[in-house]
Amino acid sequence: AVGLLDEVEIDHYDSDTRRAEPRQDWMSRVIEDDPQYWKSQTEIAMAIQQVYKGNIETLK
Repeated sequence: AVGLLDEVEIDHYDSDTRRAEPRQDWMSRVIEDDPQYWKSQTEIAMAIQQVYKGNIETLK
């Protein structure tokens, strides 16, 4: 998954490493205000990944 802001990639979820990661320096600093931000974004992306996998299985 990729997060975009004004067509610029700001974050990314890697399904191989199962981690959400910043793609812009300013996104790296978000944990200064919210130390759990990347953990929660990873959890959300993992849940969405499972939904999409289920949808694909349904369509087969």
